[in-house]
Amino acid sequence: MIGIVDYGMGNLFSVSKALERIGVPYIISDSAEELNETRGLILPGVGSFRDAMTLLKEKKLDEFLHAYVESGRPLLGICLGMQLLFQESEENGRTQGLGLLKGRVVRIPIDQDDRVKVPHMGWNQLTFHQESPVLHAVEEGFVYFVHSYYVDRMDKEALLASTVYSVEIPAVVGRDNVFGMQFHPEKSSRVGMQLLTNFVKAMEQSEAIL
Repeated sequence: MIGIVDYGMGNLFSVSKALERIGVPYIISDSAEELNETRGLILPGVGSFRDAMTLLKEKKLDEFLHAYVESGRPLLGICLGMQLLFQESEENGRTQGLGLLKGRVVRIPIDQDDRVKVPHMGWNQLTFHQESPVLHAVEEGFVYFVHSYYVDRMDKEALLASTVYSVEIPAVVGRDNVFGMQFHPEKSSRVGMQLLTNFVKAMEQSEAIL
């Protein structure tokens, strides 16, 4: 069973439908007690970093997510959910994130010729940097992005794949049992479905004890 964290700012419908397409049982919950019964978690996110962290803290899900990761079970952040995994963001003023990965979230720069539009919205190609279970049997195909901020100054050892949009944008990140995807795998056709399938396989192979 996989858990989708419902803290009030996630695209729950599209993520849950994607899990249904690959035949994975799931629960959607904001209850730490219920989510703690799962073998893996997905942290979705749409909107403002600061608002998302406020909601996570109000529900004490920030503390729960740290304990969950420490238990050895895998966590996947999607879009804003990926950004929340990092140390801080400059969006709407400096805000501390979950700090599960090293890095800072900053706004995508606009070039002088105004050729780069923000938000970054559309299909961009992945470039892989190192092997990872979540990238198994995945081609360097195109995936769907919708975001105005990206992760900067991150630990390069945790950078699994990137794309280029004005700057190099970390697209897939991972260290130990913590993973993130800046794009929407649930909206990224065959490539996205394979990535989600790989995360589920990593969850099933986890040796963590509930």
